[in-house]
Amino acid sequence: MEYRKRIIDSLLEKKLKGKGAVLIQGPKWCGKTTTAEQISKSILYMSKPEDKEQNLILADLNPSILLEGETPRLIDEWQIATKLWDAVRFEVDHRGKEGQFILTGSSVPGNMDEVTHTGTGRFAWLTMRPMSLYESGESTGTVSLTDLFENKAKIKGTSNLSLEDIAYLCCRGGWPRSIFLEKDIALEEPFDYCYGIIKSDASNVDNTTRNPERVKNLMKSYARNTGTQASTETIRKDMINNDLFSLDADTVLSYINALKKLFVIEDAPAWNPNLRSKTAIRTSETRYFVDPSIATATLGIGPNDLINDLNTFGLIFETLCIRDLRVYAEAINGNVYHYKDALDLECDAVIHLRDGKYGLIEIKLGGDKLINEAAENLLKLKDKIDTKKMNNPTFLMILTAKGEYAYQREDGIYVVPIGSLKV
Repeated sequence: MEYRKRIIDSLLEKKLKGKGAVLIQGPKWCGKTTTAEQISKSILYMSKPEDKEQNLILADLNPSILLEGETPRLIDEWQIATKLWDAVRFEVDHRGKEGQFILTGSSVPGNMDEVTHTGTGRFAWLTMRPMSLYESGESTGTVSLTDLFENKAKIKGTSNLSLEDIAYLCCRGGWPRSIFLEKDIALEEPFDYCYGIIKSDASNVDNTTRNPERVKNLMKSYARNTGTQASTETIRKDMINNDLFSLDADTVLSYINALKKLFVIEDAPAWNPNLRSKTAIRTSETRYFVDPSIATATLGIGPNDLINDLNTFGLIFETLCIRDLRVYAEAINGNVYHYKDALDLECDAVIHLRDGKYGLIEIKLGGDKLINEAAENLLKLKDKIDTKKMNNPTFLMILTAKGEYAYQREDGIYVVPIGSLKV
């Protein structure tokens, strides 16, 4: 299987030039190991079945042996033996060189008691997600997010994706192996992924036994509440309708945190701008899976179901857009936030860069009515921002599923099909 270049490739190279070790973390199947293999000169696969027992013994008795090899040396699934963290940190300190190690991990270690140092100053961190549409080859890449932030010449972009294509891509997801498979086979991959999470991974992540039915119910509730700021209590009540036993908030939080440690859930933090008025800003995080296919597989639905239920389709499409925006934003030192205030004025995505620039983005399937409503929202929010205390937004954009062309409206707002966007 050929290797498709990932946006994180250049980020990894850059991080290795400035730090002794880089940790790549993200969900299973998203391509962390394959990406790290492209640049590594030697590799230790901690979970390789025939070597795992020996690796664990060495990690306990003499971990430095496992770190010997040409650099950068890849330590794959390092969290299996958390003592490796301090061993890597020690080696980085004493070698005094950059680019020594790449660590990959598909979960946050459940037990960090054996780790004595955070790694600050020695490690850099990268989060890897499933493929964006540009990485998987579905986006034409004719509209650049970087250019939007740099106020380049008027955008010109095209998309080759129909609404049916977008529905399929939401259900297939951005899993690297899937893009090489026949469509009907590719659509099965997220179901297998979710089965593994439900049956074993949610318990194995921190060695805490969890009821698979409750994991499934939580994931279904998250799927139904995707793109909202549903409280833990709301999710608890939703789950309890399908639970034979009582269910308290702490238990629900435990299950949510397990899925966060597996990078299955990636909620969007609230954006808190300076406003002219004293409108209260809601600070709850917005619920999202790391990939839209997790939501569709959890709900047991496919592309045709989305086409026949545009309300659900809109929320699942929002998850796809948030995934892609996160991938693109990270490459330009940006983060993705969500805005909602007490008056229910909402903005689906705010990309805020390290240098203070930011863009306001609404996400809609398409159609003149929805696009006009989104534009009205964006202009309302822009007018609320106190530009004496912070910059004007660099751009306002509506991301759409439908539409062949990207263009700029008379009010200055960009309308961009997701099938034309890149970093």
